[in-house]
Amino acid sequence: MSSYDVDAVIVGSGPNGLVAAVTLAEAGWRVVVYEAQDTPGGGLRTEETTLPGFLHDICASNHPMAMASPAFRELGLEREGLAFAQNDVPLAHPIRPGESAILRRSAAETAAGFGADEKLWRTVMGTFGSRWRQLGRAIGNPLRPTPDLIALGAASVWPTPWILSLLRDERSRAVLSGLAAHAIIDLRQPASALVGVALGAFAHGVGWPVAVGGTRSIADALIARLGSLGGEIITGTRVSRIEELPRARAVLLDTSPKDALRIAGHRFASPYANALHKVRYGSAAYKVDWALEGAVPWQDPSLEEAGYLHLGGTAEQVIAAERDVAQGRMPDEPFLLLSQASLLDPSRSPQGKTAFGGYAHVPFGFDGDITDAIEARIEKFAPGFRERILARHVMDPRAMEAHNANLIGGAIDGGMPDFRQLIARPRLSLNPAETSDPGIFLCSASTVPGPGVTGMPGRLAAQLALKRLG
Repeated sequence: MSSYDVDAVIVGSGPNGLVAAVTLAEAGWRVVVYEAQDTPGGGLRTEETTLPGFLHDICASNHPMAMASPAFRELGLEREGLAFAQNDVPLAHPIRPGESAILRRSAAETAAGFGADEKLWRTVMGTFGSRWRQLGRAIGNPLRPTPDLIALGAASVWPTPWILSLLRDERSRAVLSGLAAHAIIDLRQPASALVGVALGAFAHGVGWPVAVGGTRSIADALIARLGSLGGEIITGTRVSRIEELPRARAVLLDTSPKDALRIAGHRFASPYANALHKVRYGSAAYKVDWALEGAVPWQDPSLEEAGYLHLGGTAEQVIAAERDVAQGRMPDEPFLLLSQASLLDPSRSPQGKTAFGGYAHVPFGFDGDITDAIEARIEKFAPGFRERILARHVMDPRAMEAHNANLIGGAIDGGMPDFRQLIARPRLSLNPAETSDPGIFLCSASTVPGPGVTGMPGRLAAQLALKRLG
C-alpha cells in the first residue's frame, strides 16, 4: 500500500505549474495543485478591471511564445476549446507622430518596408521565421544544443547596439530595439539581442496572437484538461511550509526563489539555498488598462491594424530608456508596450468601445506614479486619446507583486535574464528544475528557459520528476 496521499503536489497555478500538473496527470500520476489566490492561473488572468464588459489581461496578453512552445503544441489544448486570434500585422513601432515601422506576418513584406535593410531582414528573420518549430524546440530546452540554437546564438548573442550597427534603416533598427527590450535589461549587455531576434522570428513564423476570451482562456483549458485527468486545484491556500502539504512522491514549486526558500529552504543543502538567495531580479512593470469610447485615435492610420505596439521612438531612444531603468532611474519618456487585444478579439469590449492596455518598464520596486506620463506619451501619437478614456486601472510594481507573489518587486522575468542568468537559472545545471532535495523540483520561470508563456519550465520539471521518481 502506498505511503503517499498523492503522487505530486504543485505549488502555484501559473502556466508552468498547470503544464507540469497536466504532464504528470497524463502520465497517470495523482496530482493536486495549491494556489494562494482565489483564482488560479498566475499570469494567465483576465479581469474586468475598468468597467463591466471590458476584459483586460493582468499580465501576458499577446502570445507568440505560447504558439511556438513545444509544451502547448504537444498538449493540443484546442480540444478544450482554446482558440487564438490574430491578423497580418503582429506589431507596429511608432517612431515619431505620424511615422511608424510595421512588422507583418510576411517577412518579405516586412523587409520591403525597411529600405536598405530589406535583404538582411528577409535573409535572417525570414530564415529563422520559416524554422519556427525548430527554433521553439531549441529555445524551449536551450541546455540541449541544436543547430538552430547555435545559429540563433551566433546571430544574436551580442549587445543589441552591436546588431543595430549592421542595420542602416531607421525603421528596422527601431523594430529590433523594441523587440529586444522585451528582455527588460540594459540592451548594452551581451545576449540582449537574442530575445529580439527570437521574437521577430516568431512574429513571422506564428504571429503574436491573443487568446479568444482573454489570456485566462489558456488557464481555463489547462484546468479543464487537468480535471478530466482527475487532478485537483485548491485555491485560496497559501503554503507556508512543505510539511503542510499532502505526502507526495514529488513536490513541484511554481514559485519565485524567495518563496521556494520560505516553503522548503530548510530542506535544501546550503549551496543550493545560497544559489536561490543570489538570484537577481530585473526591471519592473507598471501596468495601466483603459476602457475607451471608440478606438485609439492614432495619428498614423497604419497603427490601427497592429495587434501590439512598442511606443519607444528611435532605436537610440529605446536603448537610452532601458539603460535608465536598469540603472534605477525613471526616464522622462518610458518605453511602452501596448496591446490592442480588442482589435483581434472583439469579445473583450462592448461594441463601439475598446479595451486597451499595456505597461511601461520601470526600475525594480518603483513606487512612483507615472500614469500621467504614460498617457501623455500616448496622446503625443494619438491626439484626443485622453478624451476617450471612460475608466482606467493602474497596477504599480507593488500591486503586481500583491496580485502574483512570483513578481518580486514588480519584475515579470522570474530573475533577470542577463547573460549570466539566462542559462544559470537559478544555478548552472543540466537539469535546472532539480533542487538539492531529490523529491522537490522548481518549475517556475526562475528556471530554464525563463520568462514567457511557454509552459516549458513546468514541462521540463515534470519530465524530470517522472524520470527520477516514476
